[in-house]
Amino acid sequence: MSESALDRLAPSGTVRITLNGDPYDLNPPMTIGRLLATLDIDRRQVAVEHNLTIIKRATFDTAIVGSGDTVEIVNFVGGG
Repeated sequence: MSESALDRLAPSGTVRITLNGDPYDLNPPMTIGRLLATLDIDRRQVAVEHNLTIIKRATFDTAIVGSGDTVEIVNFVGGG
């Protein structure tokens, strides 16, 4: 089995996604909102890209994350 195929394998009952460039296993069904809560990330302070599409904050709780998907989470950092 190729390395990329191995990377897609996940423990039984979970699906594997790519989260910020790294493999990540999650329990379906999973939304962007639930993923942020699982990661203890404040949804008010991030931008989320799901499969190359920026997700509106209003749809975090309806945007479904599935096997093989790519999610990038960018935190806003204040400063001067």
